[in-house]
Amino acid sequence: MGTDKVKGHLDVLLLQVLKDGPAHGYSVVGALRQRSGGTFDLPEGTIYPALHRLEEARFLDSDWELVNGRRRKLYRLTNSGAAALVKERNRWAEFVAAVESVLAPATLGSA
Repeated sequence: MGTDKVKGHLDVLLLQVLKDGPAHGYSVVGALRQRSGGTFDLPEGTIYPALHRLEEARFLDSDWELVNGRRRKLYRLTNSGAAALVKERNRWAEFVAAVESVLAPATLGSA
């Protein structure tokens, strides 16, 4: 799926992945791909700027770790990020309900 299809929804997806625990950027890419059955097979060039943006917004925190001789940034959800995730999940549920009500077949007697 192209990045244009997830535009506006990427942040909540990233926050949800990191809700399960800290992860490196590459692991986040893999988790999105795996959890979505390959639908969200997004390039690192899309994911990393979003992670940085969420970090600047203080929804994520990070530390550098040495893994197999290479430095990798480990991202984790902050309390603010957890609160933002709840808020965005609620907004998403409202949006889905509204779309489903429009797409649902009309009931008998309606115009």
